[in-house]
Amino acid sequence: MCAVFGIFGTKEQNTAMITAQGLSALQHRGQESTGITTSDGKNIYSHKNLGLVSHVYNEQSTSNLKGHIAIGHNRYGTSSKRNPSHHIQPVMGEDKLFTMAHNGNLPDTSPLEIFLKTHDIPNPGFNDSEMIYESVAYFVRKGIPLRQAIVEASPLFTGVYCLLFMDKNNLIALRDPFGIRPLALGSLHDSYIFASETCAIDTVKGTFLRDVKPGEMVIVHDRKIESVQLKEPSPRLDIFEFVYFARPDSLLMGQNVYQVRKRFGVELAREHPLNADLVIPVPDSGIPAAIGYAQSLGLPYEEGLTKNRYVGRTFILPNQEEREKSVARKLNPIPEVIMGKKVVLVDDSIVRGTTSRNLVRRVFAAGAKEVHLLITSPRVLFPDFYGIDTPNQSQLIAARKTLSEIQQFIGATSLYYLSYQGLIKATSISENNLTTSCFTGEYPADIGRRRREIIYEKNSIARYIKFYPIWDEDFSEDLVSPLYKPAF
Repeated sequence: MCAVFGIFGTKEQNTAMITAQGLSALQHRGQESTGITTSDGKNIYSHKNLGLVSHVYNEQSTSNLKGHIAIGHNRYGTSSKRNPSHHIQPVMGEDKLFTMAHNGNLPDTSPLEIFLKTHDIPNPGFNDSEMIYESVAYFVRKGIPLRQAIVEASPLFTGVYCLLFMDKNNLIALRDPFGIRPLALGSLHDSYIFASETCAIDTVKGTFLRDVKPGEMVIVHDRKIESVQLKEPSPRLDIFEFVYFARPDSLLMGQNVYQVRKRFGVELAREHPLNADLVIPVPDSGIPAAIGYAQSLGLPYEEGLTKNRYVGRTFILPNQEEREKSVARKLNPIPEVIMGKKVVLVDDSIVRGTTSRNLVRRVFAAGAKEVHLLITSPRVLFPDFYGIDTPNQSQLIAARKTLSEIQQFIGATSLYYLSYQGLIKATSISENNLTTSCFTGEYPADIGRRRREIIYEKNSIARYIKFYPIWDEDFSEDLVSPLYKPAF
């Protein structure tokens, strides 16, 4: 997760304000903190704080951010939650030689740790982003230009990264060779823009040009752009960008997120047609799929859950207690819509299961006769090490419980997941160009020593999620990773 936005603009443009607008469009990717740094060619300026974009920036703060180059960052914290103020980005050293913003995660920072130790660079409490910064800074402080310093340090970056670097005269973007997190390139008059999603480029009235290629470094200097293919590309966009993270108006690998999510619903209707009175989405990511499901089966579609727009995304809150409290504040069932009805409730995923259980209970409390929960993705069996806060496999309900046990825990009348095959089909992207590690346990970018945290079983359910068609029978269960007995 996290969001980055950068612009190499003109002296006539308020690049700080444009960056703040871009970060506002990317608020769904991070709510913990936000920051902007700018350069006027002589000095680098910075403003960052905990909180949402709308709270951190105002006319005065952006007017103090002078310059024609800017980068910004929204943070979704996956580390050091006790002291989140210590890790607000963009990262910048006291010497203010350059700044850096990072979206992604380096599961194994061993190469960076060894490099810093070898060169006597202290790293007290550094996270992966700060280690990346210090490795590049080592070369910059030796007098090496920023672009070459990035090239020198880049072999140390083993994981997932969309990086924006800015010094007094340059704006540089770098994407990992797998392209697991999105990064888009756009233009605005005579300016160039980088953003985590195309929706941010649209928001500032820019024009989307193309995706930054996996493994590519793009340098903007004096409003001229240069591309260097730094590492061999092997495109593997994270499929969870379609399932949950990205905004529905964004384009990912040429596919509109809204249309893909709608096709999730179409595939669910094909796999699990139910006789119900109405279809209700869990907003917002469940809305397109619920529409696709309802239209495919000719069922009434109703928005039976009212969303409080002033409560942010619950999945990216820093702990489970806050997530559960936020769900209660965020979604309120409408009894007049639900009372006495057989309801199909459409949501994007089940990770821990507790928020789904609370939501199903509230829909029943509003008078639903039946609640059939449909999920637009397969079971999440493995943790994500690429920037999503699901670090412990034991926290994943599907890795601990059988299908019937999950249904019983949640309390739904029935529970159905979209098959792996249906998920891939709906994206209209080749499986070979997608990262599906949460479902299959296959991690394209090396996770290093973190792999020892994963429990695999021979003939585990992950194999059957991927290779076998839909099933209705239950599977037996091991202590952590269940074994599925395919029904065929």
